[in-house]
Amino acid sequence: MDYNKIIKNLPKVDLHCHLDGSLRPQTIIDIAVKENIDIPTKELKEFEKYVKVFGECDSLKDYLDKFELPIKVMQNKKNIYRITSELLEDVSKDNVKYIEIRFAPFNHIQKGLKAEDVIEAAIEAMKDGRKKYGVMSNLILCAMRHESVESSKRLVEIGKKYLGKGVAAVDLAGNEHDFPPEIHKEAFDLAQKYGFHCTIHAGETGIEQNIIKSIEMLHAERIGHGVYAFKDEKVVKYLKDRQIPLEMCITSNIDTKAVKDYEFHPIKKYLDEGLVVTVNTDNMTVSNVSLNDEFNHLVKEQNFTLEDIKKVVKNGIEASFASEDDKDILRKQYEKALEIL
Repeated sequence: MDYNKIIKNLPKVDLHCHLDGSLRPQTIIDIAVKENIDIPTKELKEFEKYVKVFGECDSLKDYLDKFELPIKVMQNKKNIYRITSELLEDVSKDNVKYIEIRFAPFNHIQKGLKAEDVIEAAIEAMKDGRKKYGVMSNLILCAMRHESVESSKRLVEIGKKYLGKGVAAVDLAGNEHDFPPEIHKEAFDLAQKYGFHCTIHAGETGIEQNIIKSIEMLHAERIGHGVYAFKDEKVVKYLKDRQIPLEMCITSNIDTKAVKDYEFHPIKKYLDEGLVVTVNTDNMTVSNVSLNDEFNHLVKEQNFTLEDIKKVVKNGIEASFASEDDKDILRKQYEKALEIL
């Protein structure tokens, strides 16, 4: 069975992809040169060492250092439009038909932009990308754990006007160890009141109890990563009983040392135990990975079967924050592809 061909031909969704971790390296160089932004080198191969992981990371902190240069070039509307558009073009080559792009708007206001400008530039690119590349998309706005709850509430208030018009959800990302979910409860209560969907980074680098806290305190409908659920069978049972989808990002979890290698990742165990798992890229550039790469790793390293692949892809469609009309389009594309596999 030619799994590579099957994976390539299946229409897929990516529910966990950070815009600032998925820039083309050449684009960073181009913008930096044009705007006189200091970069260590203009030679592409050498420059990639500064924005991609090549096995040298010792921790999530080392991994996050790779975002410094991308964020520097994401400080005006034109650049954010370009970067969003290029991401949609890139994922279209993997037959991704729907993607949820997440970012923290307040990271992109260092040179005078307002958060509204940041969001609007991305939404404009997403509308154009749907027509040009056939990729549907939504934005997930990230609040950061180390910021205040007032900052998170402000993000929710700003995002409200774009809800259903390109913005679908809010997220909480950043340092799990020092900033527990409950710090931001007021903001996520407000988001629920306004009708935002919600997904939370939890159990990525430990602290499995953050998974349950995120669901019960912050109204998470999905969990970003959730790798460490296996440390407590009660957490696994909780996720299974409630069928809470996990946005799993295999290569990223290896890069951050959350797991040792592909064969040790708990995704297959979770799938076999009846948890709702999805496969996603997290950071296409930083982790040097595409969605097709992720599925091929799972076939090679975890003995994923055709049924496993089909199940996980379908999970992604159903767990998405797409509108019902867009979900129907995705379901039809998926069913049509199955007929000719």
